[in-house]
Amino acid sequence: MLRVWAVVRWRWLWYTFGPLWLCRGRFPGFGVPAVRCSRQTWKGNEMQYDVKAINDMVRQESGFVDGLLAEVAKVIVGQEYMVERILIGLLTNGHVLVEGVPGLAKTLTISTISKAIDAQFQRIQFTPDLLPADIVGTEIYRPQTGEFTHKKGPVFANLVLADEVNRAPAKVQSALLESMQERQVTIGDKTYPLPDLFLVMATQNPIEQEGTYPLPEAQLDRFMLMLKVGYPTKEEERTIMDRMTTGQSVDVSMVVKPEQLLSARQVISEVYIDPKLCSYIVDLVYATRAPKEYGMAELADFLEYGASPRASIFLNMASRAHAFLKHRGYVTPEDIKAIAPDVLRHRLILTYEAEAEEVSTEDIVQRLLEQVEVP
Repeated sequence: MLRVWAVVRWRWLWYTFGPLWLCRGRFPGFGVPAVRCSRQTWKGNEMQYDVKAINDMVRQESGFVDGLLAEVAKVIVGQEYMVERILIGLLTNGHVLVEGVPGLAKTLTISTISKAIDAQFQRIQFTPDLLPADIVGTEIYRPQTGEFTHKKGPVFANLVLADEVNRAPAKVQSALLESMQERQVTIGDKTYPLPDLFLVMATQNPIEQEGTYPLPEAQLDRFMLMLKVGYPTKEEERTIMDRMTTGQSVDVSMVVKPEQLLSARQVISEVYIDPKLCSYIVDLVYATRAPKEYGMAELADFLEYGASPRASIFLNMASRAHAFLKHRGYVTPEDIKAIAPDVLRHRLILTYEAEAEEVSTEDIVQRLLEQVEVP
């Protein structure tokens, strides 16, 4: 009798207080996010989403985006594409590789964003004589105390600009890219975590190749996005010239706190993406490895290696962030198509035949987007 009473009492406690316990995140392994349980419910073995509730939440949480873009636009003329992609990297905990000729405001853009979000910014000029200790830090002997102390390097910042990353040798590139992947730095026998808000924006000059050390494909794969930045329009260049020749400086105000960006990451993880669109992402990436299965046999001779599984993961995350920037709580095929070239272009390894035919990764990605069926 006592045993039956204990079972009944336990079941009553569980059904009464169990949902509240789950909502507080006491069982994160169940995948129930804290405080937001009302937007996700279970029906059988499938998760049901309240898209309207998610959309309302995203509209509220993404309110800072327009103000941030407007504040950056006080200094940066045009380049909306680059600014938005950097924000996507910040909002998804990814890193960005930018390729463009000198003078396109790459350094000014990321430094302006750092001021607008009240983040610490460091610029590292990569040169052939740079050492790993110049990036991550080193041990310094103090004769006064007879002990070694650790001097942290410039990588311990929120936004790090690795300028002309392909001008430093491989051991220096590896030191930076290891920090990007592991989110920590080991100096001597002690390991230091990097800030929660951490983004590396690396640049490389597409014109000059002499005296450079091209990033290996395995290192390129660690960058979420690769951007190709072009020249401004005639009207934009006139505005740039007028601004830069008046001698007047523009002060950038802090409009977003780093805590808001970290909170936005949690919201982005809840942006709804239909299972059919998830399959579409996988199809796009898988088509780079087996183009014949998708009716693109002509691409098989041009692709030596396709994109890695990181491409699927990053394309999913970046599509959600792109929808967030547009104040939407759901992903559309247009979000995926808009961000796909930036995720895929540096992950495709072409054959010599593709180089001989002057077929670029841009051409292949465009062909994929045209051929792979959209749900």
